[in-house]
Amino acid sequence: MRVRGLVHLRVTGPFTVESLSPHRVLSTDEDRPASESEGRPTTGVVPYESMILDNLRKAGVQNTKKAERLAFDRLEPYAGTWLHATGAYTDADGKPRRVAVSLGPEHGTVGPQQVKEAAKEAVQGLGFDLLLVCGFAFDPHVSEETKRYGSLTIQPVRMNPDLSMGDELLKKTGAGNLFMIFGEPDIAIERNGKVTVEIKGLDIYDPTTGQVRSSSTADIACWFLDTNYDAESFFARHAYFTGSDDPYAKLKRVLRAEIDEAHWSTLNSTKSYPFDPSKTGKIAVKVINHYGDEVLKVYEV
Repeated sequence: MRVRGLVHLRVTGPFTVESLSPHRVLSTDEDRPASESEGRPTTGVVPYESMILDNLRKAGVQNTKKAERLAFDRLEPYAGTWLHATGAYTDADGKPRRVAVSLGPEHGTVGPQQVKEAAKEAVQGLGFDLLLVCGFAFDPHVSEETKRYGSLTIQPVRMNPDLSMGDELLKKTGAGNLFMIFGEPDIAIERNGKVTVEIKGLDIYDPTTGQVRSSSTADIACWFLDTNYDAESFFARHAYFTGSDDPYAKLKRVLRAEIDEAHWSTLNSTKSYPFDPSKTGKIAVKVINHYGDEVLKVYEV
């Protein structure tokens, strides 16, 4: 960890990075089951789309507020090109609403093209009131694409990675935060030779009313800043930790002898320290809430 020119300190022990393989392991026997030969799941394996929709139907969709949950009155598979389910829910005023669902890839990122095509499909005919685009990860440009379709409300829904781990892990995790709508960061950018970024909170969508409202920085666990974003990969050049409590209380007690106390305020901050203008013309802000959900937003400076 680097603190404004101070020495690097290792604040974690040794660790490894692991992931699930996206590849299916086939039998090496000569007489393979027909399901393997034809590329279909073996008996008893629930297809990805069915598993996601089953859990979505039961868990509903939440934001960071427990009372603001979208509960489906019905949700049924739909054989569309980009739409995979349609259904209905009742809003806070008791009015029925129509909803469509587009599922992102099992191993991959939802891009703006999927949002665009799903939205075009959702506005055909009678149309829908709400389009939920569900994915494990989203391209940072998705947030811009969601604002271009008039009366159709489009919400990216972040799926909990535990959904890919199987039923046993889901039983331990519960359905409390399997599908989350995470708001966009409310950012103020100051340019005065140097550039300073201040995060004021999150714009949160309430699925029960359809309204977007501002939320304080207390809902933000930490935020990161790439001051020279290249549109390909995010590099955390600044890291700040917020929240209602002092997020560094324990860490300060451990590292007090090695880090000057005066520098802690620069880490527990909603405002960045000044930096040189981006050479690429873009910066990126990544925000993570207390549930571990994250959003990445790109800005031109």
